[in-house]
Amino acid sequence: MIEIFMLYLSIPSRINFLQLGRYSLFGEQRFRGQFEQGFDFFSFNKALSMPWIGNRNAVAFDPSFIPKSGKHTPGIGYFWSGCAGRALRGIEILGLSVIDADTRLSFHLDAVQTPPTNCLQDNDLSLIDWYAGVIKKHIELILSITRYVVADAYFSKKNFVDKILGCSLHLVSKLREDANLSYLSIQPKTGKRGRPAKYGGKIDFRKLNHEHFNMVVNDKGITAYSAIVYSKSLERNILLVVELFLLKGKTIYRLLFSTDTTQTPIDVIDIYHTRFQIEFGFRDAKQFAGLENSQARSENKLNFHFNAALTTVNIAKVMQLKNPQTRENSFSMATYKILFHNKLMISRFFRLFAINPNSIKNRQLVNELLYFGTMAA
Repeated sequence: MIEIFMLYLSIPSRINFLQLGRYSLFGEQRFRGQFEQGFDFFSFNKALSMPWIGNRNAVAFDPSFIPKSGKHTPGIGYFWSGCAGRALRGIEILGLSVIDADTRLSFHLDAVQTPPTNCLQDNDLSLIDWYAGVIKKHIELILSITRYVVADAYFSKKNFVDKILGCSLHLVSKLREDANLSYLSIQPKTGKRGRPAKYGGKIDFRKLNHEHFNMVVNDKGITAYSAIVYSKSLERNILLVVELFLLKGKTIYRLLFSTDTTQTPIDVIDIYHTRFQIEFGFRDAKQFAGLENSQARSENKLNFHFNAALTTVNIAKVMQLKNPQTRENSFSMATYKILFHNKLMISRFFRLFAINPNSIKNRQLVNELLYFGTMAA
C-alpha cells in the first residue's frame, strides 16, 4: 500500500496498471492482484484524519460523475454531471468525507460506485434509497466520528430524512426557496373546548416574524435568522436558519435546516458552508491523482482505484499539516506531485547509474540533486 500511495503521488500523467508497472519495481500483474483484493479505506482514512478534526464536525457525502467509455465497465450508465448540467454516459461514485467547521478541512473517508438505473429498478430501489443504504452500511464508523451528516438540497426529501433519523443521525441540508414552512403556535391556551392551534401560519421569508426568529451572526459577518418551524414536506419540526444576502442591490435568502432542533444555529451555517470542501477533494483527485484514469473492468479494482486516488489527496494534506512551515499555507496538490515526481526520478537515476546515495563521496552530489528537486517543487 505504501508503494501504491507513493506512485499515485509521483506519476505525473495517467495512472493505470501499465503506468504503475513502469514506475515501480513491481510488475503490472502484482498491482492488478492487489487492487482485486481490496483494502479498508474507511478505517485507514479515519485514523489518518481524526487527529486534525475538531469537535464541530460532520460527515459530508456527495456524488461525483466520472466519464467512461466502452461497454464492459461495471456500473456504466447515464448519470447527472454538474459540470455539463445534464446526464452523461459514464459512472458515478458517492464520496463520504469528514469535515471540520472550524479549520474548514475535509478528509475523504470512502467512495462507493453507484449502480445504474436499471439495476436499481430490478431491486425496487430508488436512487435516494441506495444513497441512504450507503450511509447505513457505514453507520458504526460514522457514529464513532459524529452524529451529523451534511448534504446538498437534493437530499432534503422525506424518505431520505426518515432513513437518516432511523440510523440515529441528524441531517444538515438546504431547502428550496419555495419550501412550505409554518410557524409553531405561541398563543396561550384559552381554556375553551378543542385542541389549541399547533401552527401560527405560513412563513413569508421576505417578512419574517421576529417574535419567532432570532438573529445569528457568525465570525464572517453573515447575518441570519433562526427558529424552530414545521416543514410540511418533511412532516416534522426542524431548526431553520434563513441566511440573507445582498446581490446587485437585491436581497436574496438561503434556507438551511437541521433535523436536530437543539443544534446551535451557527453550527448549521458553518457546517453547511464547509460541506463544499468535499468538491475540492474530487477536483484534486481528478486533476492530480488519476481518479478518472482507471481502465479496469472489475468492480473491486475500480473501487480500489477510486479510493486510492482520493486517499492520496488525504496523505498530501496530512504532510502539509505536519510541517510547521507549510501548515498555514493554502493546500496545493500540484506542489506535492512535483516534489514526489522529482524524488522518484532522482532515485531512478541513482539506481540506473549505480550511485550509492549513502556513500560519503557521493553525499555532496545527492544533496545538490535533492535541493534542486525540492526547489523545482
